[in-house]
Amino acid sequence: MGGAAGESDPPPPPPAAAGDATKPFQVDRALQALGFEFTRVTATEVAGRLPVTETCCQPFDWLNGGVSALMAEVTASIGCYVASGYRRLAGVQLSINHVGPARLGDLVQASAKPVQLGRKIQVWEVQIWRIDPSTSECKDLISTARVTLLANLSTPQSMTIYEEGLKKFSSKL
Repeated sequence: MGGAAGESDPPPPPPAAAGDATKPFQVDRALQALGFEFTRVTATEVAGRLPVTETCCQPFDWLNGGVSALMAEVTASIGCYVASGYRRLAGVQLSINHVGPARLGDLVQASAKPVQLGRKIQVWEVQIWRIDPSTSECKDLISTARVTLLANLSTPQSMTIYEEGLKKFSSKL
């Protein structure tokens, strides 16, 4: 919809800022884009579920190991962030073992729990289970991971928006 010759349309509005009230808060954009739903976010456990869709699968219709690694890294990192008093963190090591398959159409659950909550280093264990659709209980272990994180780094002022969003989000779970 242009105007007369030589006139141009107004520039598009700038992208919404992080934490913009018009956008719903997201704990982790990449993981949630795959369909992951957080069910618990505390300093002692971060958990959530993911439906295994074509987007999450490798060509043989099994859950991609990289998606399992993403679930492990994100859930442990969120737990570390909360347990450290909302301080910035950095991943140091991720070790993951894939011990069973999840297939297209399955529902999997990730649960991250701390092994060591040190002042500088935190270690979290993450288990990913296939959910039994008839009982909603964990049935088969898919992956187990250990995530080591450097905690208590200085936190930029701009991250207070994320901290506030996460506190509001987790209080509703």
